[in-house]
Amino acid sequence: MKPAPTASTSAEATSPEAVPVASSSRRRSRWLSNPGLVVSALVLVTIALLAAFAPWIVPHDPYAQALDARMLPPAFVDPERADPAHLLGTDNLGRDYLSRLIYGARISLLIGFFTMLVSGTIGTALGIAAGYFGGRTDSVVSFLITTRLSLPVVMVALAVVAVLGGSLEVVVLVLGLLLWDRFAVVMRSATMQVRGREYVTAARAIGCSVPRILWSEVLPNVVSGLVVIASYEMAQAILLEAALSFLGLGVQPPLPSWGLMVSEAKELMLFEPWMIMLPGAAICILVLAINLLGDGIRDATAPEGRA
Repeated sequence: MKPAPTASTSAEATSPEAVPVASSSRRRSRWLSNPGLVVSALVLVTIALLAAFAPWIVPHDPYAQALDARMLPPAFVDPERADPAHLLGTDNLGRDYLSRLIYGARISLLIGFFTMLVSGTIGTALGIAAGYFGGRTDSVVSFLITTRLSLPVVMVALAVVAVLGGSLEVVVLVLGLLLWDRFAVVMRSATMQVRGREYVTAARAIGCSVPRILWSEVLPNVVSGLVVIASYEMAQAILLEAALSFLGLGVQPPLPSWGLMVSEAKELMLFEPWMIMLPGAAICILVLAINLLGDGIRDATAPEGRA
């Protein structure tokens, strides 16, 4: 027979030490029970590790050309023509496709991350300022957001990159200056919701400066709203970079950008479709994993807002 709970066991179950353990266990199970979050995190970690250790794991130099080994197909496409030394074949200049795909992950992740960092910094600063101060500040920021939304991102990016020239730094700067509007809109709305809360009022009452209030009280309580926007903008930046590179105005050769690889293979699409399918699939997998990760983090950190 199961013994009846005693006062001591009841006290242990409700003791302050037991509450954090149970809470931590629930949070961990909530994160691990989301299959989209787990799978996308594993995919992103794998791609990030491949990109970080690319110089040590690629089978060939991604820039080395071998004209006598041009357009060798992968083994799963044509086993008879395939070369075991090139698992995913070679491009029209004889460069190893697997090596260029791995190095291309570096380009995509760098552009996506730094574009998100630039646009997130601009948009978050403007949004928090507009939501906290209101009045003329809010009017000015709202005007800037409206002006930005009236500009087509792709057309402006094409025009600026065509004038300044395509390079990694120019693409990051241009996209970062064009993709901040969603950060500003979300942060403005979230700041308006928390600026009248008790902890913000208490911070004002004890004489905290405005920068301290914004940094210590407002920002930590609105940062959860940045997760989905940051993941979306990072994926958007990767797609835009691929589009610019496909049009010849993004990352310039011989850098192994996935968009550039698609552009180089478009003339052979009817004869060697795998040359487009491989970098296209890589872009699709990376963008999907980033979006699923952002959505999964949102679900795990704010499950009460989800059905």
